[in-house]
Formats: sequence, structure tokens, C-alpha cells
Amino acid sequence: EYAIKQALFIDSKAEKTSGVRTATLQTSQISLIVRQIRAGNEVEVPGKLPPILEIKDDSFLTTTIFVKYNYDEENDRNNLQTVTIAAVPNGILQNKYNPNCNDTIWLAGRNAPTLGEEFRVRLSFERLKTKAKWRVQKITMPPDNFQWDD
Repeated sequence: EYAIKQALFIDSKAEKTSGVRTATLQTSQISLIVRQIRAGNEVEVPGKLPPILEIKDDSFLTTTIFVKYNYDEENDRNNLQTVTIAAVPNGILQNKYNPNCNDTIWLAGRNAPTLGEEFRVRLSFERLKTKAKWRVQKITMPPDNFQWDD
């Protein structure tokens, strides 16, 4: 009786391990309102995904999963070190995950508004994990063993 149809959006990216702590997202990938302090100012930018997607008289909960492949460069080769998987909260959960600009899971994104670039934001894996451990999983490569963090 609690089953619900979902519209699943998955994005993946490979990046050097120096960027292992965050994922850069565009507002088209999220249904939350991004509330944060940016350059000393309070910012509120709505995500462009609806929390509930309506298609042909049917409703779907929008779910975004981000997969990040973290690698090191060695001898002109990319060596996979870890894979981070993050379940981005749906906008219905706004008050739990980002109720205001000071209680946020976001960091400033890698965009240049002065160059007319579209707003981007970085999801802080640590901040999200503080609110719900299960939402961020870090998969290590063999010989290390993966253990689900709940």
C-alpha cells in the first residue's frame, strides 16, 4: 500500500580524488530549493525538477541518484580509487535537508555568473551524510571490502 511509481534520474561523473567530497549539480537535476549563503548573501534557487512528475494522468516521485567515480592519475593512467553514490533528497523533504540558508547540504557551485553561466551547486557528501548516513555510500576498490553505511 506504500508503493509509489518513481521517475529515476541518474547522473554520473568521473573526477580526480581531490574532488571526492562533493558533486556538482545543476538545478535541472534537483527538486529541492537550494538555500545557502553565497558571497555573503542569502540565496534561494529552486530546482527545476518537480517533486512529483505528472505524465499522462500518472504521478511519479522524482528520484535523483548521483554516481561519482573518483580516480588518481598515475603514469598517464586513471586508476579508480572509490565510487561515491548519493541519493539526492526530493523537494518534499526540503525542511529536513535544507530548511534555511544556514542549515544546508550545499556548497557554492563551480559556475561564473559574470560569464553568464547557469547556476550550479555542489552537494556536500559530508553534510548530507550527517543528516542521513544511508544517502551517501562510498564503495572502495578491491582488496578493500565495501560495507553499507546506514
